Amino acid sequence: MTMKELLDEALSLPVEDRAILADTLLRSLNVPDPANDAVWVAEAKRRLHAMRSGASDAIPGEQVFDEIRRRFTK
Repeated sequence: MTMKELLDEALSLPVEDRAILADTLLRSLNVPDPANDAVWVAEAKRRLHAMRSGASDAIPGEQVFDEIRRRFTK
C-alpha cells in the first residue's frame, strides 16, 4: 500500500475514527514523559488550590482571548 492509498483510506474514515488515528499517530511521535506529566499535575493542583483559597483570581476566558488578540493585531 502506498502512502497516498493509506492517506486516502484514512481520510475516508468517520470523523471520530480519524481523530483517534490522528491522536495515536501524534502520541507515537511525542511519547509521554511521566516525570513531565507529574510536574504539570503538581502545577495544576497548586493553581487549583490558589483559586479555591482566594490567593489568586480567575480571569474569564473571553477577557484572556481579547487581550491576546489586542497584543497580536498591532
